Amino acid sequence: QLQLVESGGGLVRPGGSLRLSCEVSGLLFAFHHIGWFRQAPGKEREGVSVISGTGSTDYADSVKDRFTISISRDNTQNMVYLQMNSLKPEDTAVYYCAFSASLQPPGLSTERYSFWGQGTQVTVSS
Repeated sequence: QLQLVESGGGLVRPGGSLRLSCEVSGLLFAFHHIGWFRQAPGKEREGVSVISGTGSTDYADSVKDRFTISISRDNTQNMVYLQMNSLKPEDTAVYYCAFSASLQPPGLSTERYSFWGQGTQVTVSS
């Protein structure tokens, strides 16, 4: 059974950094995609970044040059990370990782992702 579990959220000052982790279990996603999304209060969920099992990446314009997505695999565990630098108050949101079964790049549209984690809160405030 596929499971995605996020961790690493917290409170950070503007300009600071956080690294979010997404543990993916129950599936080897060599040819699929894992995305990071976020949802701020009163706003729609939006795509942040996506990575394929082969390492291809894509980013929302609002986070390019500040966020980096990566994969780490071993025989028992698949992890997807989101390194977030130069954080801004507008990055405050609940961050979710999600799985897309698409073999083609699914982009950052939520409709193309079928399994979601429970989310982790990121708050950027002085």
